[in-house]
Amino acid sequence: MEDDIKDKLAQFRALVSKIRGYYEAVGLLNWDLRTGAPRKGAEFRSETIGMLDTEMFKLQISDEMANWLDYFSRDEIVKQLDELDRKIVQECKKEFELNKLIPANKFQEYSVLTAHAQTLWEEAKEESDFIGFEPYLSKIVALKKEFIGYWGVKGTPYDTLIDMYEPDMTVEKLDEIFNQLRKRLVPLVEAIQASPNQPEHNFLHQIFAKEQQEKFGLFILEQMGYDFEAGRQDESVHPFATGLNIGDVRITTNYIESDVTNALFSSLHEGGHALYEQNIDEKFAGTPLAEGTSMGIHESQSRLWENMIGRSRAFWERYYVDLQKQYPSQLKDVELEDFYRAINRVQNSLIRIDADELTYNLHIIIRYEIEKMLFNEDLSVKDLPEVWNAKYNEYLGITPPNDGQGVLQDVHWSGGDFGYFASYSLGNMYAAQFLNTMHKELPQFNEWIAEGNLLPIKEWLTAKIYQYGKSLTPAQIIVQVTGEELNPNYLADYLEDKYKEIYKL
Repeated sequence: MEDDIKDKLAQFRALVSKIRGYYEAVGLLNWDLRTGAPRKGAEFRSETIGMLDTEMFKLQISDEMANWLDYFSRDEIVKQLDELDRKIVQECKKEFELNKLIPANKFQEYSVLTAHAQTLWEEAKEESDFIGFEPYLSKIVALKKEFIGYWGVKGTPYDTLIDMYEPDMTVEKLDEIFNQLRKRLVPLVEAIQASPNQPEHNFLHQIFAKEQQEKFGLFILEQMGYDFEAGRQDESVHPFATGLNIGDVRITTNYIESDVTNALFSSLHEGGHALYEQNIDEKFAGTPLAEGTSMGIHESQSRLWENMIGRSRAFWERYYVDLQKQYPSQLKDVELEDFYRAINRVQNSLIRIDADELTYNLHIIIRYEIEKMLFNEDLSVKDLPEVWNAKYNEYLGITPPNDGQGVLQDVHWSGGDFGYFASYSLGNMYAAQFLNTMHKELPQFNEWIAEGNLLPIKEWLTAKIYQYGKSLTPAQIIVQVTGEELNPNYLADYLEDKYKEIYKL
């Protein structure tokens, strides 16, 4: 490579690094806002987040960035770049082309609004006050629709949003995938509901002190390979993970003393996200490639660790005795098999994050259909509670008693994350397909789990998925790891095998 190109590349990488510096600062401020910042400071903090977020945005679409992207896209220059630098240029160009038409003041308005709305959502959820929150949500939806105009419609307006979380995924593809999945899962749910072999579960809902829940959750995170020197766990209303850099990936959980499993499975879920970003190759540090390739692949890791490992019989063959030691009076007379069946009980429930593996996908389909209505069919935000309740009655046969347990239960819309929810079910599908491959390539898989030897599994996932960050697309990852494109039948097969055995169908 010529010295002149090396010098220009160093200047370009400095700009990219500066953008990532703003990204980390904004992420840290958001984390603090969600985990303990004084509520009276939330509005001022939101203004600061909006200001820094906008400075980052300006750099991403600046004339300086445009000039560098033009230079490094020239054929004679591209030939002299290594693969890493070509991918960095491609990712920066994608962001530039996507956002170049959005006015900076409009972006700042949106950033401030969503930062503040997430704090207001916490209060609205607690008080079941959709009417009070509705003006903020309406403004977020209106701005999102305005941004779609700047971004350009991909097929349908909602396709544009989906593509941001799962590249090249469309409403047409998702409709087909969800219909295919629904045909396999609905009969299974009906058979389970009719089964006389329903698990006993009341013992899960005694009083389990928060201190012991926290201690056990941290122990499990350590067992799965979460690096506490590169992260930490805190408490928040809605559990989340945030990757500030590959050496600082933080997670949160939420403790409910009347439910011994809620915080634990939240920790496993967010820990799965964190393992992904803690184990990205260090060569991607300080670049836009130092994150997960898509939210579908990201969610595959959280759902894999939470459910396919964390709710497996093998997992509890090793760790149930440790949980019993934390709660001897509550669990001493509960057999392992009864505990295993209880934590995998299938029931139609109101709350998505508490849902079993099987009906969870119905929770996602409900949100997916509502978001389609918002952006493709002009559903009014004020009508969301009515539509939400109707769909819960249609799909799950239950109606939320209030909006806190209904339309306000998820944080995502307050942050403007429309198009995200489908990623959870896609994550389940990716995870089942990865699991099928792991069983083939790691014949000791269940044996390792039963021994508490989880690190070889983390190492396999690092080698196959984590290390690549965003340098490979979701389609490239799934084919490279499993040898085929995404196939929802692996998830249906996994769920049928598991729940037919549990319910003796």
